[in-house]
Amino acid sequence: MANIALVRAACLDGIAHGFLGRQGGVSTGVIAGLNVGFGAEDDDAAVAENRMRAADAVLADAQLVSLYQVHSPRAVIVEEPWALDDRPKADALVTKTPGLLLGIVTADCAPVLFADREAGIVGAAHAGWRGAHRGVIEATVEAMTRLGAVAGRICAAIGPCIAQASYEVDDGFRSQFATEDEQFFEAGKAGHHQFDLEAYVAARLAEAGLGTIEPLGLDTYSNAASYYSYRRATHHGEPNYGRQFSLIGLPA
Repeated sequence: MANIALVRAACLDGIAHGFLGRQGGVSTGVIAGLNVGFGAEDDDAAVAENRMRAADAVLADAQLVSLYQVHSPRAVIVEEPWALDDRPKADALVTKTPGLLLGIVTADCAPVLFADREAGIVGAAHAGWRGAHRGVIEATVEAMTRLGAVAGRICAAIGPCIAQASYEVDDGFRSQFATEDEQFFEAGKAGHHQFDLEAYVAARLAEAGLGTIEPLGLDTYSNAASYYSYRRATHHGEPNYGRQFSLIGLPA
């Protein structure tokens, strides 16, 4: 089996987790590598194999749980695994159940992994601009606190996502944000701006009262050998794009 590249966050040290890229998988063509997205027009058997490899690299023998992601602010509490076809439509999941491994797929959006060590509670969120703007970060923290976590004890790491230098948006996009969000935009060409998704997500985490926030500063767009990117694939006229996993779990 090819080596799978794992990026881990210092604030989550000792907790089973990893931000994965595209290395070490069996998918071919423009999505060659460790594509874990069933929506990527990939062979289902290849995606299943990639998911198994990814899960084993982070927490072997755990039950992998993922979502049907829809850029929503919805977070769900996971008490037991569900079948792939029964995935709820949501964009964050949290658990305190040992033996579960939570998975979020991304391809430019920000994956966020959470943990309250003392409470033994972990979470994962898919935070694209739309989900973050609509409250998926706050919903994740709220779900964790319902299980017994304390916001000030939660650490969160922001994994590979599209960087500001790579994320050009237009005036229509900018108009959806409040005046106080100006700090997340830099002027670009006429009628355009560069949006800092990672900083925006970090700010929402801070507003939610988290004690430790660790942005990893990894750009999916500019690192084609390491990460899948929806925007890069679009700009290059590619017919398809892969998705990478971000995983966190509790040993049985």
